[in-house]
Amino acid sequence: MSIYIGNLSFDATEQDLNEVFAEYGTVKRVQLPTDRETGRKRGFGFVEMSSDTEEAAAIEALDGAEWMDRELRVNKARPRENRGGGGGGGRRDRY
Repeated sequence: MSIYIGNLSFDATEQDLNEVFAEYGTVKRVQLPTDRETGRKRGFGFVEMSSDTEEAAAIEALDGAEWMDRELRVNKARPRENRGGGGGGGRRDRY
């Protein structure tokens, strides 16, 4: 299982998150997704901890907490949805 952390400061690093979540147990992995085109952090991340008990404690303590001048949104991560299709992109003009 994984924890989703939303409304993160763009200055937050994986090390920063590791230190915060380590107060609630053993951190196995931290991910901060970046934008493919710009390489800039996207303002959210994921943390995996060693047990469900540790994850629950971290969620309880950190959801709504202020950190780096932002109010964190912390909850269980949902499985990634398969969006299907191949994209398509492009611009469609409306008339």
